[in-house]
Amino acid sequence: MQPPMPRGPVLGWGCFKRPNHTEKSALNSFPSVELLPYKTYTTSGRAAIYHALRQLQLASGRLVLLPTYHCPTMVAPVLLAGHQPSYYGIAANGLPSLASITPEQARLAGAMLVPHYFGIPHSLAEVRNWCDEHGIALIEDCAHTLFGRAGERNVGAWGDFATASLSKFLPVPEAGLLASGQRPMAPLNLQKQGAKAHTKGFLDIVEMAILHERLAGLNTVGNAILNIKQTIKRILRGKKNAQTPNPKDRSEGEDFMPACDMARINFAPLGISLWLTRKITRHNIIQRRRENFLLYALLLQDQTGCRPLMPDSNTLSDQSIAPYVFPLWVDDADRVYHELRLHGYPVFRWDRIWPGTPVITGDAGQQWSSHVLQLLCHQDLRELDIRKTAAAIQQVLN
Repeated sequence: MQPPMPRGPVLGWGCFKRPNHTEKSALNSFPSVELLPYKTYTTSGRAAIYHALRQLQLASGRLVLLPTYHCPTMVAPVLLAGHQPSYYGIAANGLPSLASITPEQARLAGAMLVPHYFGIPHSLAEVRNWCDEHGIALIEDCAHTLFGRAGERNVGAWGDFATASLSKFLPVPEAGLLASGQRPMAPLNLQKQGAKAHTKGFLDIVEMAILHERLAGLNTVGNAILNIKQTIKRILRGKKNAQTPNPKDRSEGEDFMPACDMARINFAPLGISLWLTRKITRHNIIQRRRENFLLYALLLQDQTGCRPLMPDSNTLSDQSIAPYVFPLWVDDADRVYHELRLHGYPVFRWDRIWPGTPVITGDAGQQWSSHVLQLLCHQDLRELDIRKTAAAIQQVLN
């Protein structure tokens, strides 16, 4: 029986393969959020957003500008930090529609969160200038964009702070990054995790690797490790996780907050995550993600009922871009998404928009939340996986 398609990067022996001279030279030229001079690790990208807001030391209740097309984990940190989300529309290319921001919003806002959607970075020159003119801090959300150039600057270099989610690109149980190209950071004073959490994190990544047959030669040992994990689960069963801090305003989205898993925002990342972050080579990550993205584009380009959201052939013209997902516009997205998820295909969507998000004239975000499916294209999906997923989409549409 074939294992399910992995929903994220998987640890394998190939992760530690050292690049040859040519690959190493190319890798050194790849810009990355990890190369910013000031940085510290967190448990997740959402935790990094929370701590970016804490670093800014905004007055309680200040507005934080967020896009209408968002994951709830972009909104939850704002509430937990004691601030008020306020929304702007997005243009067809995913950049902020600055015209959608009212003078009142601009006057009251202390920060603006701007994501590089799908791992396709864009220049934020206009946004940077607008933020400077209005005295608003820019948080560059690089959760989807660990590598690449964003126009005239490297990804992460536009923001006062940049936030990233390393677990989306590396086979680690958890890891986020808070970084800055210009601002030294005050200590986050993160709480160290206990031995049980470190053990569980290690067993989680081993379990995933064995499930997907990536650690050849360790099947017997791996099965023993999995038995240990099940024992630990039984010991921990019934114990509650650390309590999620209560936001000052739970009037909106209180049903969304538990699903955002914000209980660990003040913890230091696991030791195994930090060790793997240092040891895993990056040269294959960019190449494989690009190959998977371009294969989706080829297989789905002429399919009736859907279209690539970004059909421009120059989308990946920058060789340093490593996309997170392939965004696909689907006319009948609800039906297609349900069928794909039912059969375990690596796809998701941002259709859970935070309550109170306004409808803005000309905003692409509202349409994206209804019609855009995000097809995973990470490095541990094989060519066969991509072809099977594309074929499933075609079958459902036909």
